[in-house]
Amino acid sequence: MKSCVLLAVAGVSSGALGQSASLSIVASETVVDSSVTTSITLAVYGDSDWGTHMKGAYFELSATGGTGVVDDMALTSVASWGEFYEEDFGHAGDGNYSGVRMGQVVFEPFILPGDGSALGNGPVLLANFSVTIASGSSGVIDWSLARVPGTTWALEVYDEFGCPACTPPGVTKLFSAPDFGSISVNVVPSPSGLALLGFGGLVGGKRRR
Repeated sequence: MKSCVLLAVAGVSSGALGQSASLSIVASETVVDSSVTTSITLAVYGDSDWGTHMKGAYFELSATGGTGVVDDMALTSVASWGEFYEEDFGHAGDGNYSGVRMGQVVFEPFILPGDGSALGNGPVLLANFSVTIASGSSGVIDWSLARVPGTTWALEVYDEFGCPACTPPGVTKLFSAPDFGSISVNVVPSPSGLALLGFGGLVGGKRRR
């Protein structure tokens, strides 16, 4: 009987240790030709090794290197399951985004977690941003995610099995300092054109010889 109790306690302890979460950014392009490309998309994802569903997020994007390169930036969409609590704090200029809040209401068994918010199959899409690149500009833009100043959490995760005795069932956990991701985008004016000029110079040199 004692061994059974010890095994049960050990199982709970090992599960309790795995409580981390992350926010990450994926860019539609990481090398941008500013002579032909006018916009790119930044997608923000959330993930956690605790819980069954992503319930909400509250984050900002800060940028370095965006001055003179980023003309505009806008939130184009949040995941459909998170539209109930959607708040858009807008572009602060130069690729800095003041904040986005999104989330869903879960009240089982009447309101179930939304489709697309389930964890366990890879990062969950939270939001998409459109970034307008200035024509002819160049530079490296470094975007990083962070908690909005003055707030106490960045990710909200739900576990439908976390509290069987609760009414309604389920437990929510707030992550104040998840692993905040970042990404770099290199903007260059017409790299293909520069390559052709270099090739033309080589051909011309051979002819002169």
